[in-house]
Amino acid sequence: MRVLGIDCGTEYTGYGVVDLFSDDRLVCIVCGAIKVSPRDPMPVRLSRISIGLQELIAQHRPDRVAIEDVFYAANVKSALKLGQVRGVAMLAAASAGLEVAEYSPLSIKSAVVGYGRAEKHQVQQMVTRLLNLNRIPQPADAADALAIAICHLHTAATQERQSEERQSTDRNSKDRHRKDRQIATR
Repeated sequence: MRVLGIDCGTEYTGYGVVDLFSDDRLVCIVCGAIKVSPRDPMPVRLSRISIGLQELIAQHRPDRVAIEDVFYAANVKSALKLGQVRGVAMLAAASAGLEVAEYSPLSIKSAVVGYGRAEKHQVQQMVTRLLNLNRIPQPADAADALAIAICHLHTAATQERQSEERQSTDRNSKDRHRKDRQIATR
């Protein structure tokens, strides 16, 4: 499975594309950030972010997109601007027919580091290790986007295993029920 992780921001929108192979190996395909000038009007910034994300999606063909939930902003105006960037990211994904998963910062840190209150440098170090990179991805927004993608891949893999276990349990239960009926009718 290939996931595009997006770390939304009004100046830097981080992105990271990660593949999960059948042997559970994680591989970073590309990462970086879409930089826009804070001096440009917001509609121009949103357009540049949208175009950049559309190009990434077209070029790397992810199966899913994952973004971070808004959890805290310094003020209402910052939260609204961040919400606009998140909307552009979701629209770019939805326009390409991709599902969007959203994760809280606590969930992302837990999935990557194993501790929801991990520091930023701990997340960056684990991203580097999990993806077998030579150095911490730069800018920091790219490392955050990779962490979001890894979180989704870990979460999706866990959900898939649980679904398979439920199906197996359901089949076993149906088999037992069928055998019990056969014995009862004899």
